[in-house]
Amino acid sequence: MPTTLPTGTSLQIFVCIALTALVGLATWWKVRSGPKASSDSRKDVFLAGGGLTWVFVAGSITLTNLSTDQLVGMNGNQMLLLAWWEIAGFIGLMILAYVFVPVYYRNKCTTVTELLERRYGGRSIRTLISAIFLIGNVLIYLPAALYSGSLFMQTLFGSNLPIIVFAIVMAIVSAAYTMFGGLKAVAIMDTYSGFGVLGLAFLIVILALAAVDFDIVTGVPMERLTMIGGPDSPIPWQTLFTGMIFIQIFYWSTNQNITQKAMAAPTVKEAQKGVLAAAIVRILIIPPIVVIPGVVAYKLFGDIGDAAYGRLVGEVLPGWLSGAFAAMVAAAVITTFSAVLNSTVALYSVDFHEQFIGEVKDHWKLGAIVSTVVTIAAVAIVPVYQNAESIINLLQQLNGLASMPILSAFIAGLLFRNVGAPAAIAGVVWGVALYAAYSFWWNPAGIITLHYIHFMVIVLFTSVLMALAYNRLVLRQTERFVGWRGITTVD
Repeated sequence: MPTTLPTGTSLQIFVCIALTALVGLATWWKVRSGPKASSDSRKDVFLAGGGLTWVFVAGSITLTNLSTDQLVGMNGNQMLLLAWWEIAGFIGLMILAYVFVPVYYRNKCTTVTELLERRYGGRSIRTLISAIFLIGNVLIYLPAALYSGSLFMQTLFGSNLPIIVFAIVMAIVSAAYTMFGGLKAVAIMDTYSGFGVLGLAFLIVILALAAVDFDIVTGVPMERLTMIGGPDSPIPWQTLFTGMIFIQIFYWSTNQNITQKAMAAPTVKEAQKGVLAAAIVRILIIPPIVVIPGVVAYKLFGDIGDAAYGRLVGEVLPGWLSGAFAAMVAAAVITTFSAVLNSTVALYSVDFHEQFIGEVKDHWKLGAIVSTVVTIAAVAIVPVYQNAESIINLLQQLNGLASMPILSAFIAGLLFRNVGAPAAIAGVVWGVALYAAYSFWWNPAGIITLHYIHFMVIVLFTSVLMALAYNRLVLRQTERFVGWRGITTVD
């Protein structure tokens, strides 16, 4: 198979490389001209020295989430219904701003798992949850971001180069941001790239609609246009009132990859302003850019799955502008990968290395080592995702293995007192095992046909009940329900 790019893409490639370099240069200049690093390398690497203003908090949260997982994956479903993931995200961000941000700041957390240790009075639950986050980042978030971004680049440029080549290039650049700039560099690049990504993505929506004379109804099946999902759709309408809200609470409020950015502001109010700005972007701008191009692609090309977005962009944008968009998408992948990588390094350094190996005198050096190992592992896993029928649906189902069990530990720890760490662990283990049985045995065999979003509610509530039952029956401790007061007070 030839490995050269076809003719006619030289301008695209040049513009892509030039803009990517320009964003990198602007990021370097901003980092260099900012306040000098403090003597606390942990805070510098993982919390940007506590100096992110609301603009960079908002930009980093938005671009950490908005990568090609959304642009490629959601448009790859080629139906409007998938917009509910983004619309519901507004609620999750509001809960982060007004419920969890104050809690994290009062408890002076670097990782979300620190809060669990304080609430339960034991390290074991913190270690378990951190391990689950680490495994999820290495096996799911990092390789999925590389795969979806590489697929987009390959489709846009019409390249014969293997996807793994694109993945390696983006992984190396991403790791460099994390190793040399920490969270501050990631957040700044997120924000600079965000203006370009959102602007060009919205332009694509307009150009795509213009390509079909602003008529996406004619010739498109109603199931791809409706916002009320049927029983066999990716999001049945009833799930909006069951598991959807809990998925959003987990993702936006207890997920280290997102909350770490909100912890990096100088004050609670500055962090809340950033989260609220991200919520406004989430509800006003994100939904149309992640579904309308996919539906238009269906009308123009038919059912082509995850290749829809890249092919549409290649069709509706002029060569030089598609090269610019490729640069912005590359930046989105790079910043998402860098942000998740930085969170991964933080979890390992704070929750494992400092606790079980020894004091870390230089988090920059340790971070570089861990970043290199994790990046190599993520790249190696990229080919696994090439067999996925729909990457976004696959990600949501895989996330279910950890999301509800982890959220159950936060619920039991925040709403109750006198619950032991072993009880929380019992609840988490129960939840993981229950969802795994459903996903890999009961659902495929037709034993339980309940939609996975519905089933997540069952996993969540039974995990909390398991924790409380274990606490009372095995640990011989009587829990005490404290409700909202338990969330708003510091132990």
